[in-house]
Amino acid sequence: MLMIGDIAKRTGTKVNTIRFYEDIGLMPEAARTAGGRRTYGDAEVRQLAFIRHARDLGFSTDEIRSLIALSANPDQDCKEAGSLARRHLASVEDRIARLTALRNALADATRDCEGGRIADCRVMEAITMPADLDSGTRV
Repeated sequence: MLMIGDIAKRTGTKVNTIRFYEDIGLMPEAARTAGGRRTYGDAEVRQLAFIRHARDLGFSTDEIRSLIALSANPDQDCKEAGSLARRHLASVEDRIARLTALRNALADATRDCEGGRIADCRVMEAITMPADLDSGTRV
């Protein structure tokens, strides 16, 4: 059996995060020693590692909860897990597209920025009127 500090080190998860996962039901409530200290076994280490990796992949708490529920029935069809992962992938691709547009807008705004007057600053102009709202006239 492992204590909370041990499972934290083994999985790279903060102790407070483990307690939080228990509080919100992602992790089962830990068994306790006679002295009240939390103890964990291999199953909890695997589940915490699963949660940690899912978080690293950007899955939400609700998505992780769904994946954990699916894992409780290992013989069932995995199409629901695939569907959840595809929806998450679409969300990631959307964020990448928005971040790429943001990078491009910042690159355009800063390309010619080498000082001068604020009144003529391309950075300030880009922030005042984003390109996707620009109708050809500046305010």
